[in-house]
Amino acid sequence: MTTLPSAFAGGLLIGLSAALFLLLDGRIAGISGLVAGLARPAGPAWRIGAAFLAGLVLGPPVFALLAGGWPAMRIEASLPVLALAGLLVGFGTRLGSGCTSGHGVCGLARLSPRSAVAVVAFLASGMLTVAAGRVLP
Repeated sequence: MTTLPSAFAGGLLIGLSAALFLLLDGRIAGISGLVAGLARPAGPAWRIGAAFLAGLVLGPPVFALLAGGWPAMRIEASLPVLALAGLLVGFGTRLGSGCTSGHGVCGLARLSPRSAVAVVAFLASGMLTVAAGRVLP
């Protein structure tokens, strides 16, 4: 697949999964909230959230199997840099009361002002990080 159709299909699938999760379970598909919910196993809400997260983890390998392999990828960052980035994203997710899926996909679709502010902060932080990465050694 070329980039544009692949991105379009991915966006449609993300929107569809978020809409179906809201329709069928009554909750937004905020991934950080679902992950936090795994720490409190109780009842059907936990099982549904765990199944949704399992689909996110298992979906790419299944797609790669059906598509005949993984797309070529090159990650230039070292493992410590990737680990630090993951920790910072986790900290920012807690600080911002949600992640890009909760605020960007679900919150903006519900016209939440708080989510609009969070998404602007996500974008600004990302742009500053890229700029700093290009300037700093």
